[in-house]
Amino acid sequence: MITLYHCMSARSFRPVWALEEMGLAYELQMLPFPPRVFAKSYLELNPLGTIPLMLDGPSKMTESSAICHYLATRYGPSDLAVAADDPAYASYLNWLFMSDATLTFPQTLVLRYTRLEPPERRNTQVAEDYEKWFFGRLRSVEAALQDREWLCAGRFTAADITVGYALMLASSLNLDGKFPPAVAAYWQKLQARPGFQRAIASQEKAAAEQGIKA
Repeated sequence: MITLYHCMSARSFRPVWALEEMGLAYELQMLPFPPRVFAKSYLELNPLGTIPLMLDGPSKMTESSAICHYLATRYGPSDLAVAADDPAYASYLNWLFMSDATLTFPQTLVLRYTRLEPPERRNTQVAEDYEKWFFGRLRSVEAALQDREWLCAGRFTAADITVGYALMLASSLNLDGKFPPAVAAYWQKLQARPGFQRAIASQEKAAAEQGIKA
């Protein structure tokens, strides 16, 4: 049984979504955010204190986008993965890495300096600068969607899950009102997917059963 440690709507949502798209069985262990502060025992499993943490037999992974690719290839064949001999393979990998390193990263600083830090440590200038960084990088998504429905390979893939989470985080930060038209339409389409909706329901059910506040 795959076990996934997850915080509500955090970047660990990427593998929850992938698991639901693939219909795989898994156990979802909910943690308060941030777990390194509010769930000290978790550090015994993941010394970084970050989420996600996925355990699959002897396999242990902590990078959300990598987990999505692992699931799609380890438990495939799945349309979520793009094969190495596919012309879209390079684009697929690029989106997987870009989703976190380029699109999620600046938003974590917006989150930190507008909500997570105590009031005396919040910094409007830092938050505004990294919000601009995010929207500057988001232009690549807008450009890619001008002539296609999905980011690569002519179908919904793990790249759409990983980039889609970056849009989900932006929405939680109330940045979605500034999405350019193609990105806004894409985000609406992602939310309409049954796999996305099942992932939302899964985390809500697990949180309620485990007594973790949203």
